[in-house]
Amino acid sequence: MWGVLGSIVLMIVHSFIPFPAEFVAIANGMCFGPVWGAVITWVGAMLGAVLAFALSRKLGQPFVDRMVDRKDWRRLDEWLERHGEGAVFFARFIPVIAFNLINYAAGLTRISLARFIVATGFGILPMTILMVVAGAKIQDLSLTIWLLLGATGIALWLIAVR
Repeated sequence: MWGVLGSIVLMIVHSFIPFPAEFVAIANGMCFGPVWGAVITWVGAMLGAVLAFALSRKLGQPFVDRMVDRKDWRRLDEWLERHGEGAVFFARFIPVIAFNLINYAAGLTRISLARFIVATGFGILPMTILMVVAGAKIQDLSLTIWLLLGATGIALWLIAVR
């Protein structure tokens, strides 16, 4: 039970202190299996997302008012009000857009909390399941696969730091 609570807390903390939550999801798959690992990871991620959204909604608007022209912000806000859940949902599939950034940005718009929850819930589910299942099956990987994964990771890192 403490492991479950600790994992959920880590996923919530991830919404405020950026770190690769994929490692938590993989560990959840290893510890709790694919089904419970996915449930635990998803619940923690959703709680963190909702808290970040609420914090941004409560405290973020004065900052936006100082930094962005009101007319430009109003146009974006109106567009997001019409298409907000679709934008949030599809943004969850773009790996270069940080999970936390979406939570905070959505909180600054007029998208309703309910629409945000639905879009986020469905939007993060595929990657959550993928990471947890990878963790659940990680011990089944052969040495060749491990070496390929390691080489790929190093190559991507080298490309990224250039």
